[in-house]
This record gives sequence, structure tokens and C-alpha cells, in this order.
Amino acid sequence: MDPLGARSQIVDVQTLPSWDQPYEGGKEGEVRPGGKTGDLTDGQNCLQGAVTSPFPFRDDINRKIVLFTGDVALLNCTAIVNTSNEMLSDKNPISDSIHRHAGPELRDELPKLKGCRTGEAKMTKGFSLAARFIVHTVGPKYKAKYRTAAESSLHSCYRNVMQIAKEQAMASVGFCVVSTAKRGYPLEDATHIALRTVRRFLENHGESIEMVVFAVTEVEEPVYRKLLPLYYPRSEEEEHASLPLLPADIGNAEGEPVVPERQIRITEKPGTLEEDSEDDSLDLDLGLVGTHAFARMEGDVDKQRRLVLQGQMSEASLQKQHQRNYSRWLCRARAEDLSDVAALKALYQTGVDICGRTVMVLVGRNIPVSLIDMEKALLYFIHVMDHIAVKEYVMVYFHTLTGEHNHLDSDFLKKVYDIVDPKFKKNLRAFYFVHPTFRSKVSTWFFSTFSVSGLKEKIHHVETLQQLFTCIVPEQIDIPPFVLEYDARMNGPYRPAHSSGL
Repeated sequence: MDPLGARSQIVDVQTLPSWDQPYEGGKEGEVRPGGKTGDLTDGQNCLQGAVTSPFPFRDDINRKIVLFTGDVALLNCTAIVNTSNEMLSDKNPISDSIHRHAGPELRDELPKLKGCRTGEAKMTKGFSLAARFIVHTVGPKYKAKYRTAAESSLHSCYRNVMQIAKEQAMASVGFCVVSTAKRGYPLEDATHIALRTVRRFLENHGESIEMVVFAVTEVEEPVYRKLLPLYYPRSEEEEHASLPLLPADIGNAEGEPVVPERQIRITEKPGTLEEDSEDDSLDLDLGLVGTHAFARMEGDVDKQRRLVLQGQMSEASLQKQHQRNYSRWLCRARAEDLSDVAALKALYQTGVDICGRTVMVLVGRNIPVSLIDMEKALLYFIHVMDHIAVKEYVMVYFHTLTGEHNHLDSDFLKKVYDIVDPKFKKNLRAFYFVHPTFRSKVSTWFFSTFSVSGLKEKIHHVETLQQLFTCIVPEQIDIPPFVLEYDARMNGPYRPAHSSGL
């Protein structure tokens, strides 16, 4: 026992409650489908049961997870995590506390590690800590311009810590929040990466790891408690409720952020041709190597653009040019800080329709056309929709109570339609235009008739929410409160249809 009584502060992790407690709907801060309260209906369970969650309910994994509000330096885990800089000399509250409890031996030991690069993890003894080891890692400095690199580096921090825990046969690991406020990483974004990386590691390699403790501050605790159910649902009900709330990027099989531009596609014997095939087969094989100008052995790109303007380019070349243009927009969308546009909550993913297709919601009143940068709005649309449009989906546009300052210009809509990838148009199965006005109906007719092709038959004007619910059950769509209030005032309260009705 330390004479000063410091050892009495030690937190025995075995006494902390794990994350495997049954899910109870309606608790404050807990995830609810579409932000609503109350029980899920049989219809929702039936529909969502047909959709596979990337993070299914796993009680064996949940028993290994602990959320602890307090100082990571006090945990008696096999190892705790220290967040620092490349020279392992960072001054932050977490690191300072670890050094204070570990004693001067730790400071003497660190120079022997010869630094630590961003995303790496290195181990020392715990010295006077209750933990036997300290795993030091360096989180990235966050800049919106280099967001993809920051995401990959932060994933590497958590992944490398877990890898050391596995290699050293550690029973328990205590994580602090790796990316400190000094490094500027948005807390909620960092939490998504932390939770999903640890989840994937436990799924794939975590047989020997018995406990992972997320040690957080009082400020960080609500964010972790809100997002934990998305990656560690405590029941099948919570799994289904969390599904529509998962972010667009959930990473690959290891939780690592996926950057399509960096993926290398390899086919077996790409240069091998069938006996009876010549030009067509060669074109096919080259297509598997890549789609950029060099891989396709194309000529002068500037010359091709000139031909496009002169109307002398083939249909195939026009498609290639369009794909390159879209790829540039997509790269910009992934590199840009679009948090201000996201905060408007004008575009978001919700549940599925009665055919099991993803439902995307667009709220007209939340788009301040005259106040926001419309190019950033376009980038945000591309960023959110790119992974949604790879399969069939439907759009629900709430025109409810929109004013003149909310109306999107037809030229802007035409620009969106011309820029997006063909998959957006092909996989859009229906566009539900809710609470239209006479003017909006006329504008929509002109736009879909004269400005774009193939969209007119997909647009459905929906006068009441009762009509919408024949295609999308209420529990599967997050409807803004002002829309519900308007519809109840204009069309009367919603009454669920019985088997003898609709």
C-alpha cells in the first residue's frame, strides 16, 4: 500500500458494469428508430428483419465492453492507452495523469522508444500504475482538407493498440479518447472510428481479449453512450433501431475507412484473351485494370474535351468523360469540410420502404438557398448519396411549408442531374413529393418533361402522410415534427389502416 494512500484510488475493472445489459426502449440518450419513442411494431420488425445489419447483436462481444467515466490511469487493466505526440512528450490531461501515477521511471523509459509515428503504437511497462503496461499511440492532427488521411491514421491507432494486446496475450485494455482536443479531431467522428475498429477487431481476432474499457470524461460520455448502441446493440430490437442511424462510411471488414479511388482491382490473368475474341476482349480486360486515361490508353484528354464541346465525340467517350468528371466531384466531396451543410439536416437516411429499399429524406424547409454555398450543398449530396445509389433506393421530399428562400433553382437541379453518376438515376425507384402546391406541381412537370429524361414516371405527388404510409410504414421514416403537425392540421390525425382498409 502506498503510504500516501494513492493506491486506494485504483478502479477494479471487474466491478464495472459491462455493455451487455438488455436494451430498454425509451431511456434518455438511447438510440430510437427515427428519433421516436415507444415500442416497435411487428411491421417494422418484419421489414427490418429482412435487412442485414453490419453490426449484429452479439452478447459475447457486449460482455467485453465497458464504458467508464473517469481517469484511465486509475484502471487496473492489463494495459492502458496513452495518447501523445510523435516525440511522446505531449502535455495533455490524459498523458499528465498517466505520468503522475506511473512515476519518474516512465519519463526515463520513453526516450528508448525513439518516438512514435502518427497511427503507430508502442509499449512500455506500467511502473507504478495499477496497469502492467502502457501502450502509447499518436493520433492525427485533424484538418478537413486531409480528412481521409486523418480517418485512416486514427483507425490505425486503435487497430495497432488492439494488435499489441493480442500479441502480448493481454486480458484487458483501457482506452482513453486517443485524439485529444489539442489535435482538433471532431469528437463524434472520432468516436465512430474508435467503436467500429474495436468491434471489428473483437469479431475477427479478439478471442483472447476479455475486456475493453472506454475511459471517457463527462463531456465525452454522452457521445459514447449515444453511439455505442450503433456498433454494440444489446438486443435485436436495438440492432434494428440502430440500423438507419449508422453513418455512410462503416469501413471495411477491419473497420478501416474505405477510399474507392485507392482500391486496386485485380482479375485472374487480365491479359489472357479468348481464342475467338480480339478488340472487344482487349477492351474488357483493360477495363478491369482501371478507368483513368492512362490505363485506358486514351489520347490527349484536352483534345477529347474539345471534341465534346464540338459534338464530335462518341457515346462511349462521352460516358468516360462524365465518369471522370463525377470522380473529381466525389474526391472533392470527401476532402471538404461539409459539417455546416450536414447540420441543416436537410438530407438524411432513414429506414426502408415496403419493398426493402433504402429511404432517403429531403426536407425543403431546411434548405436556406439564399444563405448557403450551393456548391457545398451539391458536394454534400454527392458525399451522402454515392454509397446509397449503388442499390435501389427511394427519395421522400417534404415540400411542407417551404418559402421562396427554400426553392431550388431549376438550373441547379439540372446541374445536379447532369453531374451525378448514372447509378443515381438507374437505382432511383420512386421520388415521393409530399405536400406539393399547385405551383410546385407545374414546376416539377416542366422540369421532368423538358429538362431531364427518365424521371417523370418516377415522381409521385403525395397529398397526405396517410398516402405515404401505404408505401413506407411510419416506423421506417423519420418525419420532422413540423411536417407531422402540418399534416394533422390539414388532413386530420393519422389513423393506422386495418386489414379491412387500405
